[in-house]
Amino acid sequence: MVKRQFWLNLIEAAWLRRSVVWLRGVRRVGKTCLAQTLEGIEYFDCELPRVRRAMEDPEAFLRKLRGKHIVLDEIHRLPNPSETLKIAADYFPDTRVLAAGSSTLGASARFRDTLAGRKADVWLTPMIEADLEPFGNTDLEHRLLHGGLPPFFLSDALPEKEFQDWLDAYWAKDIQELFQLERRVSFQRFVELVMVQSGGMFEATRFAAPCEVSRQTITNYLAVLEATGVALVIRPFSSRRSREIIAAPKVYGFDTGFVCACRGWTQLRRDDLGRLWEHYVLNEIVAHTQSGAIRYWRDKQGHEVDFIWAPAGRPMLALECKWSVNDFDPSGLLAFGRLYPDAQLLVVSTDARPAFSRQYRQQTIEFVSLADAISRLVGKHPHRTRK
Repeated sequence: MVKRQFWLNLIEAAWLRRSVVWLRGVRRVGKTCLAQTLEGIEYFDCELPRVRRAMEDPEAFLRKLRGKHIVLDEIHRLPNPSETLKIAADYFPDTRVLAAGSSTLGASARFRDTLAGRKADVWLTPMIEADLEPFGNTDLEHRLLHGGLPPFFLSDALPEKEFQDWLDAYWAKDIQELFQLERRVSFQRFVELVMVQSGGMFEATRFAAPCEVSRQTITNYLAVLEATGVALVIRPFSSRRSREIIAAPKVYGFDTGFVCACRGWTQLRRDDLGRLWEHYVLNEIVAHTQSGAIRYWRDKQGHEVDFIWAPAGRPMLALECKWSVNDFDPSGLLAFGRLYPDAQLLVVSTDARPAFSRQYRQQTIEFVSLADAISRLVGKHPHRTRK
């Protein structure tokens, strides 16, 4: 079984903050396998009838496991999973619980309200750079085309049928369980269009006609995708200056494999790599920051920066994603730098090794690898050269 050390460390760190940790992520992202590689745990699969019977009295069940590290997998199969985790947090704080289950459970208002302040979250994204070597394949183009769900990534052949099977299961087992949407064809058409137009500006009106639903229904569909982690909604960064875009979000599909499948790509061209690299960088940012607080920037003259990271009390980072440094056009970063002179301007590229910087009209732009950029985001500052 593959040991994904980055994620194991995140879980252990989360247990230092809260006794109950919710491991969230879309189906087949690897929650069960990850949980089973934790050392010294008692593992319980709540899909099994005998496990559910043993947990009919949650207090008695947890009392027998006091002081241990336990995994409650597929916890949404319990009659009242929120109550079980609330009892664990309030009455058994010396017991460490990792709970995993359907993404729709985490999206439900009752789950959030009951466990507010009682749990820590670990957001398991599709595979990141640190996962590639443990899974035995460091070919980035393979990762982009097959995506970051482990069973799809490990497939030698492109798993085209599996992508559709996943979408069908997402509708039947996730969406219907919580949201009870009625128009399957319209919803699945919307999901496919989001993947096809992934990374673009989102305007609900453009989706209404092809999906044969109202603009408000499209807005509701997007909220469902965001709540279940199937879409990442990136909102604009702005100080509400008159020259900036302040309303329209950009929407990214959660995984490059699904983006490729819905676009009908069975092999990647040079132009495709640049688009998918942007998605891959976003996935890495979300994994390492465990946050959807990343922003993008665009002004009314059409200048754009892919991602803005502006944590309180730390330098602002503006990141432009390019497959190669030779693809870089400085106009977007320079326009942003003029408005925000204290921001650090970065180009994140596959071939910026070692990192270097260049001067453009008295502004410094740094060219860095993905690992280097992530170090900046989490507060480390690696050495670089001038070029």
